[in-house]
Order: sequence, then structure tokens, then C-alpha cells
Amino acid sequence: MTQKTDAPPMSSRRPYLLRAMHEWVTDNHQTPYLVVNASGTGVQIPRQYVQDGKIILNVSFSATQGLTLGNERVEFNARFSGQTHHVVVPLAALLGIYARESGQGLIFSEEEGPTSPPTAPDTPPEPQSSGDAAATKAPPKSRAQLKVVK
Repeated sequence: MTQKTDAPPMSSRRPYLLRAMHEWVTDNHQTPYLVVNASGTGVQIPRQYVQDGKIILNVSFSATQGLTLGNERVEFNARFSGQTHHVVVPLAALLGIYARESGQGLIFSEEEGPTSPPTAPDTPPEPQSSGDAAATKAPPKSRAQLKVVK
């Protein structure tokens, strides 16, 4: 028998998991990369680095300035091809986070979307930049080990 409670709805797990994975990757001396749906509402990125509707962003402390991993968005300044850009990624557009060196990370499912989770790619997509710190083209050294988080 299910009991009805008057508790408020729980907040999203996505910002907490993002911060935890970012900290874990950083603590293990690896480089945290975000996979972002470039066509998501409110996404502010340099569009010339979008490939197949996605962009890969290096969100290490050394590649960003003013990095904020908030409850609603990720926000920072970074250089792309020598030009500084202000980047804003609403968490709804965040598809995943992984470590460049090991490929370990998480893929996020849509929280209010379809009940079937997205399938994880065999390897994380390559970053979409010409070599600056904010998005680099160094491929992961091993096969990705991403997990779907509902």
C-alpha cells in the first residue's frame, strides 16, 4: 500500500552529480570534459565549434576562468582560437561529463523525458576546437566507461 505524502518534490540530482564528478576527475589529476547539446535552450557557446549538434568543453580549472557549477547552469569564460568567450550551459542541455584521459564519466538522461535512457557511445565524442584550452582535440586514451544516470 502506497502512502501519500505532502513532501515537496525533490530537486534534480544532475547538478550534484555534475559537481561530484568534476571534483572526482580533478582530484584524480585528469581533465573534466562536458558533452553539451548545442541546440539546447539558453546555451551560449562559440557556434563554430559545434559538430553534429554537440560541443565538447574542457572545464578544468586551468582551461576556464570563473567556473561556476551551479544548480541551474554551468558558466565560465574560456579561450577558443585565441578569443575569450563567455560560455553558459543550462543543465538541461548537459548530456554528460567524463575524464579525457580515462573516458570514465556519466551520461545524463532527460529527467522529465522519455522513460528509456539514451544509449552510451562506445567512446566519448572528440572535442570541437582548434586547440585552445577550452575545447581540445585530444581523444581519450582508452574506451569510455560511461554510465546512464536517471
